[in-house]
Amino acid sequence: MASKESKATRMLKDRLILETSRVWDKLNAKERAAVFEYAKEYRGFLDRARTERRAAAYFVETAAKRGFVELGEPKPRATGLYQLVRGKSLAMAVPGKRPMTDGIRLIASHTDCPRLDLKPNPLYEDTDLALLKTHYYGGVKKYQWVARSLALVGTVILANGDRVDVEIGLAPGDPIFVITDLLPHLGKKQMEKKANEFIPAENLNPIVGGLPYSDKDSDQRVKLAIMELLNSKYQLTEEDFTTAELQVVPAEPARDAGLDRSMIAGYGQDDRICAYTSFTALMETKRPTHTAVAIFYDKEEIGSEGNTGAQSRFLEMFLMDLMEGSGIEPSFQNLNRVFANAKALSADVNAALDPTYSDVFEKRNACKMGSGVTMEKYSGHGGKYMTSDANAEYAAWVRRLFNDHGIVWQTGGQGKVDEGGGGTVAKFLAKMGMDVIDMGPPLLSMHSPLEIAAKDDLWMCHRAFTVFFAS
Repeated sequence: MASKESKATRMLKDRLILETSRVWDKLNAKERAAVFEYAKEYRGFLDRARTERRAAAYFVETAAKRGFVELGEPKPRATGLYQLVRGKSLAMAVPGKRPMTDGIRLIASHTDCPRLDLKPNPLYEDTDLALLKTHYYGGVKKYQWVARSLALVGTVILANGDRVDVEIGLAPGDPIFVITDLLPHLGKKQMEKKANEFIPAENLNPIVGGLPYSDKDSDQRVKLAIMELLNSKYQLTEEDFTTAELQVVPAEPARDAGLDRSMIAGYGQDDRICAYTSFTALMETKRPTHTAVAIFYDKEEIGSEGNTGAQSRFLEMFLMDLMEGSGIEPSFQNLNRVFANAKALSADVNAALDPTYSDVFEKRNACKMGSGVTMEKYSGHGGKYMTSDANAEYAAWVRRLFNDHGIVWQTGGQGKVDEGGGGTVAKFLAKMGMDVIDMGPPLLSMHSPLEIAAKDDLWMCHRAFTVFFAS
């Protein structure tokens, strides 16, 4: 039997050796109760925010009740400002005591998630069934979307310019949609294919109906009957699909997971978990030293493209308007000063070490469920391609901030170097000249229709972002 470790050795280890902490061990009874209450509210957000538009609407509605006003509106006694871009991207700010040219505190997340988008001409009839053609969005495993409950959610702009919001499959009693799979009795050839091939993208077609229109002499009677239902409820014609943003998403609500209810299983936690925690942190920020900014981007899952993604000029325009409102000349020179002195977090999730698939992780540099918010110095793939690599000085600043405020944090990466990788909006923020590092909770089953997060990591992420805004 090995001899017991001496007190001197224990003290030396405490001083020199890095040991990962468990969040739960650091919380008192009151804080543990707060973890579960906060998680309950977060589950409600996940159920409402099934699309980026709905996430933005939730944030605006909640912030308005707390005194936030739209940028450019009269703002006597306003607690904060916001600007919504095309209903999908959103920026919010709480003005600080110091001028913005002294630097801001910025947390950037995204609210778009992997999903199935309807094609512009989606509805068709085949074999006396009506189906919808889809185009998957972001990094998905196609086989995860078959034989499960699905809902149709989104926005349609009608020919007359009216906006119609569609939601079918989420409310109790609603019908759901299903993409069929081949029965195992006939699936021998299918099962011999590679996983990314046995469900072709063109097979991701949810069934939406089977009853024919009453006129027996008509053709495509099931399709016509479905269009009649859609027209009756939403005033849609088939042409309106061409001016629609309709998404097929999982219909199941977010649920507690585990016998101990320690986790949350739900769709869209990459990256709405970071969006929610940064939003709630901003709501708790009152008159900070530095202006606190939270930005919620769209299109991150497809490279941050378009005029609502992180590669757009949205953030620059928002900050220049903020400067002008605070009495600072909104010049590019001053904007560059804001960026150069800014401290930013790219708020995005990390891949938690999964005991079932541990062979693709490098365990010494993988994050664990329940061990707090994850600091990822760089993401990218291979030889650090397509990433922002945070400098040591800024990483040290974040480390001291968290240690000084009792934030439980860990480091992590996206698996073994040659296994794959991933990217975030950090590189786009870094391009503007600001210091930035990736930060967020770990997830299991990331990018699946049912991602899993630990409630104590969720809570610690909220606390970390609150501390950051107040720094």
